[in-house]
Amino acid sequence: MLIFTEGRTTGINRERLVRTLTFWLRPDFMLRVVNRFQKIVGFDRSMALASSALTALVPLSILLGALFAHYDAAAQIIRRYHLTGAGATAVNSLFSTADGASVSFGIFGVVFLTISVLSFARAAQRLFEQTWDLKPLSVRNTRNGLWWILTFGGYAAVTALLSALLGGYALGLAALVCAVPVNAAFLVWSGWILSAKRISRSALLPFGVVGAVLTAAYSVGAPVYLPRLFNSSAARYGVVGAVFAMISALFAAMLVLVVSAALGREVRDELGRIRRGHRPSDREVRRQWDKVVGQARSRWRTARKQISHRQSKDSNP
Repeated sequence: MLIFTEGRTTGINRERLVRTLTFWLRPDFMLRVVNRFQKIVGFDRSMALASSALTALVPLSILLGALFAHYDAAAQIIRRYHLTGAGATAVNSLFSTADGASVSFGIFGVVFLTISVLSFARAAQRLFEQTWDLKPLSVRNTRNGLWWILTFGGYAAVTALLSALLGGYALGLAALVCAVPVNAAFLVWSGWILSAKRISRSALLPFGVVGAVLTAAYSVGAPVYLPRLFNSSAARYGVVGAVFAMISALFAAMLVLVVSAALGREVRDELGRIRRGHRPSDREVRRQWDKVVGQARSRWRTARKQISHRQSKDSNP
């Protein structure tokens, strides 16, 4: 009897291990991620985050550059993404002041900057509230939002320091690898503080890990397309083109964040199901696979028909 129980326990543990390592391959998991992304209106949420980030970070960077002589946001962006030509010139113009002018913020400037920064914090706060189905707190979480902004400044300083110290080693991979745990820790902290500590840090850990990995992937791909984007936009529209390019880059970064939130939430839920021993039936899994394959084949046939129809119209004007 004891041998039977031990064998059964070993079989269950082996099954849980296999499910833990392969759950992301199942269509039901991917469908839940897609549904979660659609539920939080992922693309709209990404654009809202990008817009609020732009209106907050540009004036904040100019202010920091005026207060700290060694801080140059334009130089960091140019160096980080290897910008040259018109793109580098436009970024310098965007973050610089007129020759001989000094930066000063009056009462209205301080109020505007505070509102912009808090708007960015609340946009990030709404992401966590919607993804984890929490009641919105809005301005009642302002104190945590201010604390998060201060932490964000420290996080930006640490990542900039890593890039400056390690960016020249191993094609920048050393800085990228060292930034992964920093990014993961900051993302977990962000979800915890912006949710008013309603989401536990252990529940946010999958989001932090996924977000750090996807952010690293974005950091590898961004230097490939961003210089071309900045140069082409700046050549056409000048400084305004740099703004267009910057909001496009921020949208891509915020999309990574939103996808990470949806994926991290579902990973956490799926790991909980595995621990509880909940397992979908083989028939249900097979039905979902057949549904996904059928939809893919249907879209492929529709696309082929549309291409054939366009080709026939082009050949017979």
